[in-house]
Amino acid sequence: MEDSAFSAGPSEGDRAKRDGPTQTRTRFGIAEQPGLIYNHMVVDSDQADRVFRALADATRRDIVRRAMRGEHSVSALAGQYPMSFAAVQKHVAVLERAHLVIKQRRGREQLVHGNIDAIRDAQHLLDEFEEVWRSRIDRFGEVLAEVNEGATT
Repeated sequence: MEDSAFSAGPSEGDRAKRDGPTQTRTRFGIAEQPGLIYNHMVVDSDQADRVFRALADATRRDIVRRAMRGEHSVSALAGQYPMSFAAVQKHVAVLERAHLVIKQRRGREQLVHGNIDAIRDAQHLLDEFEEVWRSRIDRFGEVLAEVNEGATT
């Protein structure tokens, strides 16, 4: 007898038989139509929210660009912007929570460098959106062709 505390619940197949076609989720939580094939990746949508919220600010995007080009101290970054050191430090903290930059202490300095993997993850999400929209456009073209074909016969 299986202990219910350790039960994984119904399998995907059992749910499909019971509930019919279901939507699946991709890396950043994009709902898909059953039957379409996508590049499936697994990451929670909260991480995607953190990444895109962090990138929504022009100063943070600039900090990421600089960090991708090379390692900078938070003090050096603060000297590049018309704001206080504390404000730049808060921007870096937002980027660090989103995993877009990595901050390491070296002696008395806090050094910041970019995390290319987080940028690639964001690019994968954008690629998935593009694929969804391209498939919709393709399907729209097919529907128009069917309508035109029906009108000429």
